[in-house]
This record gives sequence, structure tokens and C-alpha cells, in this order.
Amino acid sequence: MFKLAIRFAACATAIAIAAGSAYAANPKVGGAAMYEDKNIVENAMNSKDHTTLVAAVKAAGLVETLQGKGPFTVFAPTNEAFAALPKGTVDTLLKPENKAQLTKVLTCHVVAANTMSTAIEKMIKDDKGTHDVKTVGGCVLKAKESMGKITLTDENGNVAHVTIADVKQSNGVIHVIDKVLLPKM
Repeated sequence: MFKLAIRFAACATAIAIAAGSAYAANPKVGGAAMYEDKNIVENAMNSKDHTTLVAAVKAAGLVETLQGKGPFTVFAPTNEAFAALPKGTVDTLLKPENKAQLTKVLTCHVVAANTMSTAIEKMIKDDKGTHDVKTVGGCVLKAKESMGKITLTDENGNVAHVTIADVKQSNGVIHVIDKVLLPKM
């Protein structure tokens, strides 16, 4: 995982240097402005599309971690993504007795690096079309590019599409996704 984080960081640094300091403003997420000087939790709490994710992060006890220095890349599922899970799944995961399972699910959406979409696209290209992304939760996601969009496939074959990329945070970056990625059960 350390080698992957170094590779992510090296690619992101090289791309940032090549691009210079002319970055576009952060996109809005869930109708709210996202601020580069706020951390992942502070910004996610403002998105009306991520209330379930925020509730899950709180229930798992991950708020302090995701407010920490990082860097983190978070693939952030929307409320609709959580709603698409089988009925009762979210309620079950949010119960205190299921904290370990919830933590595993959430940490399968987090990478210990600050990785913009251009860096991910480069890794996909360098790896001939599919790049393994190792998460802090121990999951391996398969990153691919399809019709100009990044997709992530979890260990169960579920495919999430990045719908909003490169939402810069003070401690990393968020990429909004349309499916919840699940660890191998």
C-alpha cells in the first residue's frame, strides 16, 4: 500500500507541476460550494447529496480520521447510491453492533493519497486499461476509463462511475460516485 501511495503521490505531483497553478474552481456538490481550505468532512456535511455518507462516517467513528491531515482520496457515494443497496442494508450497517462492517465498507472508498482524475487516468493508461487501486480498507478496486469517465469495479463486480471528479479539499480530494463499493463478503 505504501508503494501505491508513493506512486499516486508521484503521479499527482508530476501532473500538478505540468499543469502549473491554473486550476479550475471546485465544482459544486449537492448544491453546495466546496472549499479547498475545508477538509473532507466539513465539505461533505454541506452536500445535500451526501447526508447518508456523513451519517455513516459518524456512525463508524471516522470523522476525526477524515478531518485529519491525510492526504486522502475519497470516492464518495451519493444518497442515491446508498438507496440502491438492498432494502434495509443502510439501516443495518448504521447499527452500533455493525460498526466494524460499516467501517470496512467506508474504508473501501478511501485511498491514502491525494489523487486527481488526471493521475488516475494516467495510471489506467500506463497499466494498459485497468489499474488496481488499493484502499485503506484492504479492498482492491479496478479503475478503468469508459467514454471519457473513470469507473471503479469492486471485488464483487459492482461498477461505480465517477460523476463529479476532482473536488479539492484541504486534506485530499473527493470524487463523487454513483454506487456504493463493497468489500468481498
